[in-house]
Amino acid sequence: MSLRYFNHSEFDSPDLPDSGKNMDNTFLDMLDNARAIAGISFDINSGYRTEQHNAKVGGKPKTAASKGSSHMYGYAADIAVQNGAERWIVVKSLIDAGFKRIGIAKTFIHTDNDPDKPNAIWSY
Repeated sequence: MSLRYFNHSEFDSPDLPDSGKNMDNTFLDMLDNARAIAGISFDINSGYRTEQHNAKVGGKPKTAASKGSSHMYGYAADIAVQNGAERWIVVKSLIDAGFKRIGIAKTFIHTDNDPDKPNAIWSY
């Protein structure tokens, strides 16, 4: 799969080199499109996560009732933001690209297209 604005390595889990290739292709296409819409670079803080790395960073764990963080399935990424203006540009571009799951924090925006989770916008 060819991406215009990203390399798969940007999505690697720190504890598993080359794991960015585990990202969902539809997710990456959507994120690449959002980046084109935004017109600014997207700095990826977190993409694919192994179960161990997910636990280390406090991500939602797998349980009997929940499959856990969408990062562990290649459906999610966290994008760094520096200020409110960047936050607005990133969120708007994600919505325009078709994302329906967005988490807004002070220093990052989470987005995912996990097919097993409901549409939602939340804050951290």
